Amino acid sequence: MYREFLDNIREYFSLSHNSIHKARNEIKIIEYEDKIFVVKSFKIPSLLNKIIYTFFRESKAKKSYDNSIKIGDFAPKAIGYRVFKRFGLIEKSYFVSQNFEYDFTIREPLLDKNFKDKENIFKAFAKFTYDLHQNSIFHLDYSPGNILIKKSLDGYIFKIVDINRMKFITLSHDERLKNFSKLWAKDEDMEIIIREYAKHIDIDTQVAIKKAIYYSQRNKDIKNFKKRLKGIEVVD
Repeated sequence: MYREFLDNIREYFSLSHNSIHKARNEIKIIEYEDKIFVVKSFKIPSLLNKIIYTFFRESKAKKSYDNSIKIGDFAPKAIGYRVFKRFGLIEKSYFVSQNFEYDFTIREPLLDKNFKDKENIFKAFAKFTYDLHQNSIFHLDYSPGNILIKKSLDGYIFKIVDINRMKFITLSHDERLKNFSKLWAKDEDMEIIIREYAKHIDIDTQVAIKKAIYYSQRNKDIKNFKKRLKGIEVVD
């Protein structure tokens, strides 16, 4: 259905000025035939990585597409992907999905103590995460910017993005609780989330809260230690 768009995605991407994220990879919003798409361009910076992703691993774009198909409604709908080669090696790859018009990410209520309906958002997020885990979905970068939220008449709709790094496994209790560690949540917020999450699994609530906060703090300590090594000022 979108063959022409996908086949010429490099040109459409280059012509678009609607960039919403630009770092190692770049994400743009592109309109095509009155529909709005999110296009992620993956950078493969080194010759070694070009060789690895050509001969030994699937491209990140293909993994994003395959994972999106596998997890269904947990992510914005996948449209397709394209991989372009030069001299027989992968040079650029693109993943295209439908635009999900979210209202905010989980980052906002985590940072703003006065965020409207914050506690109910956290409880809904806990249930969403439980549903992910029950479907054997383990997002390896379950961080605030990758969790999109849209307010609906019935509550909140969640979607996950940046899905090329995932595992599909039966999770232990520890793995489930570790999965919250990259949220960079304050202890009191983590307690609300985990107290709700623990209602759905066979684990003592206080044990679950204690473990989740431990894993969260350990992640913060590791990240802050790396920042100090790089000479970056750490604000607690």
